Amino acid sequence: MTFHHKHASRQSRTRHGSRGLATGLLLVLGWCALSTEVGALQVLELLEPYSFVVDTDSKAYFISSVNGDETARDNNGFITKMDEAGTVVQLKFIAGGQNGHTLHAPKGLAIVGRTLYVVDLDQLKGYDKTTGQLLVTVPLGSGAAPQAGPPSQLMDVVTDGHGLLFVSDRTRDTIYRIAIAKNHQVSILIHNPGLAGPAGIALHPRGDRLVVVSWDKGKIVEVGFDGALTELVSNGFFSSRFGNLSGVDFDQWGNMYVSDFTRGKIWRMQPDQKFQVIAEYLPSPADIAIDRSNHVILVPYHYGNAAEVNGLESPIKKGGTKRTLSDYGFAPPPSGKDSGAK
Repeated sequence: MTFHHKHASRQSRTRHGSRGLATGLLLVLGWCALSTEVGALQVLELLEPYSFVVDTDSKAYFISSVNGDETARDNNGFITKMDEAGTVVQLKFIAGGQNGHTLHAPKGLAIVGRTLYVVDLDQLKGYDKTTGQLLVTVPLGSGAAPQAGPPSQLMDVVTDGHGLLFVSDRTRDTIYRIAIAKNHQVSILIHNPGLAGPAGIALHPRGDRLVVVSWDKGKIVEVGFDGALTELVSNGFFSSRFGNLSGVDFDQWGNMYVSDFTRGKIWRMQPDQKFQVIAEYLPSPADIAIDRSNHVILVPYHYGNAAEVNGLESPIKKGGTKRTLSDYGFAPPPSGKDSGAK
């Protein structure tokens, strides 16, 4: 597959001020445009984009744009659809106020079968990914019980691949579980202040737990399907590695990628829990995703009014040599004579 650049019009570039994405991006430690496989792609005609996902079946891409106050019921959010080549098929494939749709501030996206799921304030909505037709609306949190607790701010949605969806609610420190086959029956997987404003949510590569990043306290936690919470990484008392974390996903080799919205960074955590900053000086990277089949990272720049696709480091070195575990820090350091120790 080869991506082609989608160039915005001069008017669009001026109105949204492309924000110098190319000059603001520091490519380090494995974030690279793989020109022989996948070239970097930018989409500049967006308005406060938040989430960016790939449909593994059709190879299409979808981007959600909040387009305004993320808490306002202004009915002007929209979903952009791109084809496999990276060309924008329809900027406002699904849009609030058009074709009878109500869509306020769409954020997290997930695809199950023919359905594109979108979280919008206090509702989960499902649309036909081909036609854009609304298929289902599921009220969650304050949308289902307006009188109880603060207004919900749904952030992300993920599928377990076996008929369940999980949705994070930042203001209520809750993760909801939705059973698709049971008429989208809703239950609470976990309600715990330890979630600290859950934002991005991803399925662990083992498929037996969720990984959730915290907006409020900049930490990463694991949540079992039994609701048990385990803190994986957190800021220290004297140091603050993370700001407001917004997105999380895994590549096919088990590396975890996390976006820091306020500090403009993308972190990679290897399976041995070694952290690296692979990109920084980014304009508000929001809910990232990994296209595993093409090994690229999908990054929406919320206040940059743009989104970008970039190649990630391949496990195949130049010349066709496969990378080994030592390339990822798994092999123990050499010792004795071979180590050059004195």
